[in-house]
Amino acid sequence: MIRVLAILLPLLLAACSSVSTPQPYRIDIQQGNVITQEMVAQLKPGLTKDQVRFILGSPLVADMFHTDRWDYVYMLQPGKGEVQRRRLTVIFEDNKLARLAGDVVAGDGWLEGPQAVPPPSRVIEIPPADKK
Repeated sequence: MIRVLAILLPLLLAACSSVSTPQPYRIDIQQGNVITQEMVAQLKPGLTKDQVRFILGSPLVADMFHTDRWDYVYMLQPGKGEVQRRRLTVIFEDNKLARLAGDVVAGDGWLEGPQAVPPPSRVIEIPPADKK
């Protein structure tokens, strides 16, 4: 009986332990232009296209029909974890930086997009209509 318990007890304890199956190694996949907050903070209205290209690098998407719009897209898919995506659109007027749009906030809050600084709100009061 003691011999059976001596064999059975370690087997029961081993069955209760959690065994993780080995997972294959998954590499981190980076696609597009790396866009950091520091890079976007250097952008100021009035910079030339060459200055913007020096700061951010060549745009991932440069549409020949919209030469005044550059799109920078970055995606990081880690082997384990959630996918990180960043998008930045740079718009020029007269070959000078006019606007930014995307999900990276500019240094002084002049970015348009989901994380942009909202414009100041205005309250417009409408008087009640006269009853006849």
